[in-house]
This record gives sequence, C-alpha cells and structure tokens, in this order.
Amino acid sequence: MKQMIAVLAQKLRKGKYGHLVDEIFWIYQYARRYWKQMVFYTALGLVGTAVSLLSSLVSRDMVDIITGHQTGLLVRTFAFFIGLNAGNILLSQASAYFSNKISIRVDNAIKADVFDKMLITDLESLQKYHTGDLLTRWSNDASTISNGILSWIPNLIIYSVRFISTFLMVFYHDPWFALIAMIGMPISILTTRHMLRSMRNTNKSVAAMNAKMTGFNQETFSNIQTIKAFDMIRLYSRQLRSMQEEYLGMRMTFQRLSLTASAIMSLAGLAISYSCYAFGIYRVWSGAITYGTMTMFLGLSSSLTSTLNQLISLIPTAVGISVAARRLLDIWELPKESFAFSELVEEFQEKNRTSGIHIRLSDLSYSYQSGSQVFSHTDFEAHPNEIVALVGPSGEGKTTLLRIMLSLLHPQSGNAIVYGDVTDQRLRLVPSTRRLFAYVPQGNTMFSGTIAENMRGVKEKATDEEIIDALKLACAWEFVEKLPHQINHQIGERGKGFSEGQAQRLAIARALLKKSPILLLDEATSALDPATEEALLKNIARDDYPRTCIVTTHRTSVLGICDRVYEIKARKLSQWTQ
Repeated sequence: MKQMIAVLAQKLRKGKYGHLVDEIFWIYQYARRYWKQMVFYTALGLVGTAVSLLSSLVSRDMVDIITGHQTGLLVRTFAFFIGLNAGNILLSQASAYFSNKISIRVDNAIKADVFDKMLITDLESLQKYHTGDLLTRWSNDASTISNGILSWIPNLIIYSVRFISTFLMVFYHDPWFALIAMIGMPISILTTRHMLRSMRNTNKSVAAMNAKMTGFNQETFSNIQTIKAFDMIRLYSRQLRSMQEEYLGMRMTFQRLSLTASAIMSLAGLAISYSCYAFGIYRVWSGAITYGTMTMFLGLSSSLTSTLNQLISLIPTAVGISVAARRLLDIWELPKESFAFSELVEEFQEKNRTSGIHIRLSDLSYSYQSGSQVFSHTDFEAHPNEIVALVGPSGEGKTTLLRIMLSLLHPQSGNAIVYGDVTDQRLRLVPSTRRLFAYVPQGNTMFSGTIAENMRGVKEKATDEEIIDALKLACAWEFVEKLPHQINHQIGERGKGFSEGQAQRLAIARALLKKSPILLLDEATSALDPATEEALLKNIARDDYPRTCIVTTHRTSVLGICDRVYEIKARKLSQWTQ
C-alpha cells in the first residue's frame, strides 16, 4: 500500500500539479506530528454539530408544545434547550482554546525548523534572497501555515459532516424543502472556481510585495545615519509611499475578488432563505407540517447555507497556505551544508591542541556562480605560531579566500586541507572544520547585549577572568576597564555606543577567547591607529597558544610583524620573497 502511494505521488509530482503535490506533502510532515490534537479538535467540532442539530429538534418540539398549549412539557423542554445551548457555547470556547494552543506550538515548530534550515543553507545560494524577504518567509509564511495546518483539515471534516447531516435531517422530514435549500450550491461552486486562479496569483503578488516592503524598512532603519547624512529622507519617504500604494492596489484586487464572491453567495443565500420562508408558510397553511417543523426547517436551511459558505471559504485559506508553503519550500530546497564530520574534527582538534594546526590550499580555483573568476591555480599555506598576511587591491579575492577556508564558499577545483604534527591525518575543509577557526570579518559584528554576553557567545562557560584576559590580549581592556559596569556594560545594536576601533577590538577579543587553532582577521584592524594595531598583533604573536593567524590588510606597516606575505593580484596569488 505504501509503495502504491509513493508511486502515485511520484507520478503526480511529474505532472501538471507537481508543485502542489510537493506543498501538500511538506505540510503533511508537520500535520502528522499533531494528529492527536487534530483528532481532538475535530471531535469537539463534531460534538458541537451534534448538539446544534439536537437543539434544532428540541426547538421544533418547544414551538409545537407552545402552539399546542401543553404547558406541562414546556418547562422541561425549555430547560433542556437552554442546557444544550450552554453546552454548545462551552464546546465552542474549548475548541477555540485548544486550537489556539496547538497553533502556537506548530507555529513555533515550523519557525524553529525554518530558522535551522536557513542557518545551514549554502551561503552563496541563500544570499540570492534579500534578508527582508527571508524574514518575511520565516515570520509571515510560517504563521500562515501554522494557523491553517490544524484548522483547515479539521474544519473541512467538521463543516462537511455538519452540511451532510443537516441536509439529511431536512431531507428526512421534507425532500422538497431540502432541494430548495440546495439551489444555491451550483452558484457558489461556479463562482469560487472561476476566481480561484486569480486569487492564487494575487496572493503570490501580495506576499512578494510584503517581503519587498519588509526588506526596504529593514535597510532604511539599519542605515538611517547614512540617509540623514546624504539628506535622502524625502527620497525614502516617497519610495515607501509608492510601495504602499502598489501594495494597496494588490490588496484591493484580492479584496474585490473576495467581496464579489461573497456578494454572489450572499444574494444566492438571501434568495434561498426567502424561498424557504415562502415554501414553509405554504406547507404550514396546507397542513403538511407544524409550526415547529417550519421553524426547524428555516433554521436548518440557514445552517445549510452558512455551512456551505464556510466550506467555500476554506478555498482562499488553502490558497494562502499553498502560496506560503511554496515560498518556504524555495528555501527548503536550497543546497544544505553537512556537519557529518563534527566528531572527527573534534577528535582531530583535541589531538593537536598543544602543537597547533596547519592549513594548506593547493592548485585552488574559484569562480562566483555568476561566472566571474576570482582566482585560479592558487597555492597558500600557514602554520602554527605564524602570522601570515594577505594583501592586494580591493575586490581581488582576499575575503573570498578566507570564506573558502571557512567552507562558506566552495572552490571549483583544487585541494583545501588542515593537518597537524601529532598524526598524519589530513582533513578536507568542510562545514564541520569551522570549529577549528575563529573569524573576525570586516565591519561591526557585535550583537546587542552586554560585553560578557557577546564573549560567551563563542564560549558559553567562559569565566570573567578568561574574558578579561582576552580583552587584554586584544588591547580592549584599557577602555572596558573604565566603563561603569566593565564587562557587563551594554552594547547597542550593531555596536552602538562604541567607536569602530573599539568594536573591532571587542570582536578580536571574542575570537581570541574561543582559542581556536586558526585565527582569521579580515581587515579587522582597519579602524585602529598604527600603534594599537602593532601592539595587538605583537600580543597575538607572543601568546603561548599555538595559533595559526591569517590577516588581510591594506597597511604595509603591519607586514613587518608578519612571518610571510601573500599578494592576490590579477586572479593570481603569489608569495613575497624576503
């Protein structure tokens, strides 16, 4: 049976609706985790349906009792009627409570999974997406799925059972009444079918525009200083309003489609209701049914119409879920990094802890996915207790070479390995080998929080003394010591509250605290004055820890401290001769 389902799914994937099948199967992976909760939620809804139908029967009897002046039965029937309605209210509230609770759990689960997937996605593939778009997919699209995943299938079952059972009850008492109540069904179905494609396309456009606006706002607030400095406030205000107008137009298109469908169904429902009233009056006048039965029919016909509309309203919800699933699957299907060798790397690091680790690149060639070549047939090596410099014009590939060492980018050819003195073991550079590196990139890389929290991000159990030692090694303790709360001083977003030079020294201290065998400094001292830069590099060189240090720099004054210097120029890497 499972094999037949798998074969059928494979055929569907290759067909016209392949994307839809993928989306359904992806959503199913989450839905099946919470099947018990979904069954419970569905059961509550079905019980509510049963109570509602029973209330209709009791309501019929109560009207017949009143018109027949059977006062002895009235009190008991009326009390039963009140009890049923009170029970229905409690069931409705319980259903809403459990639905909300489960929805939050699923929302958290999906967001956590998407978060993890984004973090392990191949960097170059992920960078094709704007961070604002990624944030929108993580937040809005994940919530769309979580809100629908536990309500859509149960509601489909609940509304279907409610519709069928209500119809059967009406049909049992009067087939003609049931047929009149169902006249509006073809109109509702044809209306929804005609608008479904337009609604899906519009929903996709709205989601894309929402992501664009999120990205625009994120960049604006991150670069507000630059916007002010260049007097671009009016320009950015105009751009925002332009996007808002475009977004409004898309939303109104979607709203018009929804309102048109709703108006058609409402008018059809109104016509059916009046027809039911007229037919009910005629049946009572002709003596075919009682007043109570007519009251029950009118209530049930109204329930049929509203339940049908509820079933149809699930279609736009399904469209929204489908679009959200597709947007998340776009990220899900990007190439992912493997950390299968983490234990091997950890063992390798431990064996070479006292002697250090070497790095060697041989005959390496790399081109961006756009086809632009950065360098070709490159050789490079660095050893413990060395400071090796990478120099060259901007844009020639110094940062790219460091990213290849970190396995953030992958060369098209050549070998990139690390090895130690203790064993003959050689490890190819893969995502798992990043634990051997400490990296300080260009720019301000401090997070909001205290200095100590930033430091413990790379070494959770670091003591205050270890943090202070690292700050001293990075020439940062001289200003941290003067702060009111020292290492517990708060850092603002993107290092706010510190100069660029101070933020760089804090970032270097964080990297030194990690005590990784290989330290990569990518223009990490560019904001320091020459004296501080020289003192910092000399501290690293004199440190007892067997560290392999690689720095990229534009300053020739630094090169005298370095053991060796490599230059990248015209897609070639060459070592300077002393």
